[in-house]
Amino acid sequence: MSVMTPPETNQTFRPQGAEAGVHLYLSGVQGDEAALLGARVAGLPLQLSIVPVTEWIDPNDLGGAAVAVVQVDADAPASIKRFERLAKTDEKPLIAACYDPPLALVRQLLKAGAHDVLPLPLSLDDLETSVAPLREQVAKAVTTEAVVNNNRLVVFLKARGGSGATAIATQLACRFAAAERQAGREAALLDLDLQFGDAAFQLGLRPRLTLTDLIEAGPRLDGPLLRSAMTQHDSGLFVAAAPSTMLPLESLSNEQAIAIVERGMREFGTLFVDLPANWANWSLSVVARAKVVLLVTDLSIAGLHHARRQIDLLDTQGLEDIDLRVVANRFRKSLFKSVSLDDAEQALGRKIAFTVADEPDIMGAAIDQGVTVGDIRRKSPLVRDLDAIDGAITNLLRLER
Repeated sequence: MSVMTPPETNQTFRPQGAEAGVHLYLSGVQGDEAALLGARVAGLPLQLSIVPVTEWIDPNDLGGAAVAVVQVDADAPASIKRFERLAKTDEKPLIAACYDPPLALVRQLLKAGAHDVLPLPLSLDDLETSVAPLREQVAKAVTTEAVVNNNRLVVFLKARGGSGATAIATQLACRFAAAERQAGREAALLDLDLQFGDAAFQLGLRPRLTLTDLIEAGPRLDGPLLRSAMTQHDSGLFVAAAPSTMLPLESLSNEQAIAIVERGMREFGTLFVDLPANWANWSLSVVARAKVVLLVTDLSIAGLHHARRQIDLLDTQGLEDIDLRVVANRFRKSLFKSVSLDDAEQALGRKIAFTVADEPDIMGAAIDQGVTVGDIRRKSPLVRDLDAIDGAITNLLRLER
């Protein structure tokens, strides 16, 4: 039973919507504890949920809290285990609350990650004393989440394997990163194609660490660890390579995918993500968070058929409102092509936002040498088309250069 309805969010320290506060998870209230409701501690509002001491608390339920106070029963090992598991799975400050806690239990809880152990029944003065030192940490976390909400996620979808989406993603990300570096910002590319990803290979990189290391890091993932797993291209682009061996798509959980993506946005500002052609639950979650999605297809009948199926899938999953832009790759201006742009748009049920010229010699040479197409030939229709997409993304992300 919740005395106050938790904010409807699964993200930590959301600055918009309900204000993040101190969330109390108690088995009941006694005496003056009821007077705590509606009060503020260290400038943060108090919220209360009545939960039996042995009932599991979903970490997602802590999403709207800045600090959580969780009751522990010294005579109930399950409640102690609950607190220890929460401390491992959630980064926010946790405070334990217990009736007459023995010294051994206090030490155990502090070792598990408790910021403090308070006696029950709670008093406002005790809470103020315990939470006040966390004020700066909480404010920093709120600011960090606000930065994430203002940052930029660009996702590449493949109409099908072999559509050239990875080549466009790597080339575009390099051009974007080079311009961002001149503006004093950073950009990164995350290759989430667990089975056939070769973004690092196409850029001539030989990474020591890969996405596998980020998955294995689990809750230990932080900014420095993410950077250590990145390899930097000469353009300035940071690249997280796909696993060196093929992995099942299920090897990456939804929680892990979101944690890696959001950490990437926090650390680098603009994050490009190359998704696999096959769908997983986590890939839908990544797409849902994107500022802009680029669906790359060729203009063959089969390519357009698969592209339309991708669009229809997004619509059926409630993602019809995402900013999806179709990119027609390997485009040739010819009077004799079998499918025109008008035909393609009619088949897809939407406009084609960008075309990328079919210049396989230039693109192939760039991939073989691990450089940008501009390094192969500075002026070409292919370079011009990539410049157009780069400029459009820059405008969509509201960046000034």
